[in-house]
Amino acid sequence: MAAVPDPVGVEVGRADVQGYAADWARAVRRLGFVPLSAAETERLLLVHTVRLAQAVRAEPFSSRPAEEVGRALVEAHLTEPRALEWSLRTLGADFPDRVLAADDRPADLAERIAAVQGGLAAGFARALRDRTFTQQERIARSAWQARDEVEQALRDSEARFRALFTGAAIGIGIAGVDGQIIDVNQAFADMLGYSTAELRDTNVAALFHVDDAAGMWELYQELIEGKQDSARLEKRYHRKDGSVVWTDLAVSLIRHDDGRPRFTVAMIEDITERYELQQRLRFQALHDPLTGLPNRTLFFETLGRVLDTAGPGQRVGVCFLDLDGFKAINDTLGHDLGDRLLQVIGRRLAECVADHGHLVARMGGDEFVILVDGGDDVDGAVAVAESALAAVAAPVHIGDHQLAVSASVGIVDCPAGETTASELMKAADTTLYWAKAAGRGRWAVYDPDRSARDIARSTLVSELPAALDRGEFVLHYQPIVSLLEGTMLAVEALVRWQHPELGLIGPDQFIGLAEETGLIVRLGEWVLRQSCRDAQGWWRGFPDARLVVSVNLAGRQADDPAIVDTVADALRTSGLPAELLQLELTESAVMGSAGEPLRSLHRLAALGVRLAVDDFGTGYSNLAYLRRLPIHCLKLAGPFVEGIRADGTDVAADHRDERIVDALVRLAHALELWVTAEAVETEVQAERLRALRCDTGQGLYFGAPASAERITDRLRGATPAGFGAGR
Repeated sequence: MAAVPDPVGVEVGRADVQGYAADWARAVRRLGFVPLSAAETERLLLVHTVRLAQAVRAEPFSSRPAEEVGRALVEAHLTEPRALEWSLRTLGADFPDRVLAADDRPADLAERIAAVQGGLAAGFARALRDRTFTQQERIARSAWQARDEVEQALRDSEARFRALFTGAAIGIGIAGVDGQIIDVNQAFADMLGYSTAELRDTNVAALFHVDDAAGMWELYQELIEGKQDSARLEKRYHRKDGSVVWTDLAVSLIRHDDGRPRFTVAMIEDITERYELQQRLRFQALHDPLTGLPNRTLFFETLGRVLDTAGPGQRVGVCFLDLDGFKAINDTLGHDLGDRLLQVIGRRLAECVADHGHLVARMGGDEFVILVDGGDDVDGAVAVAESALAAVAAPVHIGDHQLAVSASVGIVDCPAGETTASELMKAADTTLYWAKAAGRGRWAVYDPDRSARDIARSTLVSELPAALDRGEFVLHYQPIVSLLEGTMLAVEALVRWQHPELGLIGPDQFIGLAEETGLIVRLGEWVLRQSCRDAQGWWRGFPDARLVVSVNLAGRQADDPAIVDTVADALRTSGLPAELLQLELTESAVMGSAGEPLRSLHRLAALGVRLAVDDFGTGYSNLAYLRRLPIHCLKLAGPFVEGIRADGTDVAADHRDERIVDALVRLAHALELWVTAEAVETEVQAERLRALRCDTGQGLYFGAPASAERITDRLRGATPAGFGAGR
C-alpha cells in the first residue's frame, strides 16, 4: 500500500481545498472498498487535490502531475471504477469553483481541466494495466516454478522409489488389475527362484499355493474391485522348483485420480524359517513331550471347537482313562521303565482309534482321554472304551520285563449343545472314580442321578463340622419295653440332623460320612454327653423308673484310648449314675477287640456302665470269646425278628427264624445276658418273642423314636421297673 503524504505545509490558498478533499474521500469510501481509515483517506486526497490545483495553475501547463495522481490512486488501492468516475466528473464540475480562486484562474481553464481529467484517467488506466501485467507475470512465474518443483519432486520420488525397489531386501511386485505382473525387484525373483523377466510374463494366480488359491484370488478380486485398499496376511507361494515358501504378504491398491483401481503393489517377506519355528514351538506347546500325543491344552482347544460348532442333535463323548496300579510300577521298576510303558500305551491308544479319527490326548501322569466326536449314542463311546481297554490289556514287553497292565475308563456321552468343556470333564472324572471303585479293568458310564447323590453326599460331608458347631444335631429316643410287663425300661438315643435347608435328616445319611471323616468321635461324644444330661433329668424326675439310656459307640470311638475318660467325665458332669448308662457296640467291634480296646471294655464295665452287643447275629461270633467279655446285653438283629411273620406266607421260614431266635435267647441267658429284640413291629411278633422268653423289645410296635420331652410325658404314666433285674 502506498504511503499517505503529509499535507502539512501544503498551500491551499483562499479556496475550499480542505472541503473538496473531504467530499472526495467520503465519495471514495462510499462507492467501494478502501484499505485506509477515513482520516488517512482524507489526508491522502487532500495532497492530491493540492497537486491537481497546482498543476492547473502551473506555467507552463502540463498534465503529467494529473497522470501521477491517477497512478497514485491505483498504488493506494483506490481502484473502484465508480470512484474514478466520480473523481473525473467533479473535477470538471466542482473543482474550479471550490479549489481555484477567481483571480487565480488561467484563461484557458476549461482546456486545462479537460487535460487534467484525461491525464488522471490515463495515469489511472496505465497504473491498472501495469499492475495487472505485474500480477500476471508473477502468477506465471509462480506456476512455472511450481511445475518445475513438481517435476523435480516426481523425478526425485521416482529415483527414490527405484532405489528402494531395486535395493530392497524384501520382495516388491507390481501387478495390473488382471493379475498380470508388471514388474518385480530382484529380491522378489530370488525368493521364488525365477528371473525378473520370467515373472514379468507370469500372472500372480500361477504363484498361489494350491491350498490357498481360491482364498487368495478372492482376496485379489476384492482389492482390484476396490472393496478394500490393503490387506496383510501370511501365505504360501510355490517356488520354481516346486518347494513352498511362507511369506508375510502386504498388498496395497493404487488408484487412478478418479478413484478407479489401477494396479496393486505387493511387499513380500520370506518368513519360512520363522513359520517353521513357530510350528515347532506350537507343536511342543500342544503335545506331550513323552508320548507325542496332544496334551490337555490341545484337547481342550479341540473340545471347545467341537462344542462351539456342533449342529443340532450332535453328540459328543469322552473316555477318560487311567492306568490301574501305575504308581506301583514306577516305585518297583523305576520311572524310566514307567515312562517307556506310557509311550507304549499312548501309541496303542492312538492306533486303536486311528480309523475313526478320534482324538487321543495325554492329560498328565497316567491319565489319557479320548474325544469321541459325532457318535450316535453312548454305545459308540462304550465301544471306544472297550477297544481302549483291550489295547491296554495286551502284554507289554519292555526290556526283560513283561508287564500286565489294566485301566479304568469313565465314559460321558451327551448332546453337545447341553454341556460345556468343564462340565464334561468334571463328569468324566467322577465317572472314572466310579469305575476304579468297582475294580480294575472296568468302565463306567456317567449317571446324572448318581452324580447328584454324590454331590449331595459331598455337600453334607463339608457341612458336618459346622453343623456340629452350630448345634444342628438333635436326639430322639426309642423306647425299649419289657416284653413281660409292658413297661418302658430303657431308651436308645438316636441322633438326627436338623438341617436348615433339608429338614430332619436320618442317621443313615450322615453317620457313615462322619465315620469316614473321623468326625464320628466328636459327634459321638456330643451324643453321649447330651444323652447323659437327658437321662439324669429323667432319673431326677422319676427315680423309681430307673430308666436306662442306651448310646451307640462307633468303632472309632471304641478304639479311642480316651473313651473311658470321656464316659467317666460325661457321667460326672451330668450326675447320672453309671448303671443307668448302656453303651452299644456292633458285634464286629466287640469280637475284634484286642489289646487296648479290650482293656477299655473292661475299664468301662468297671465304671458300672452296661455294655451291649448291637445287631447280634449278623456277623461271626466266637462264643467262647464272647463269654469272657464284660457284656451285659445282646440286641438281636432286626432280620431275625422280621422273619417272624403273621401272614402265613412262608411257614417254614417262620419256624426257622423262631428256632434261631429261641437258640440265641437261650444262649444269651446261659451267659447270663439280657436280650433285646429289635425291629418289633406287630403284636404277633411281640407275643412270640415273649413266648420265647426274650426280655425286652424295641420297634415301631412299642413306639417310634421321639424327643426327650415325649419320653418325659410317657414316664409320667409308667410303673416302676428295673432294666436287667435278676440278670
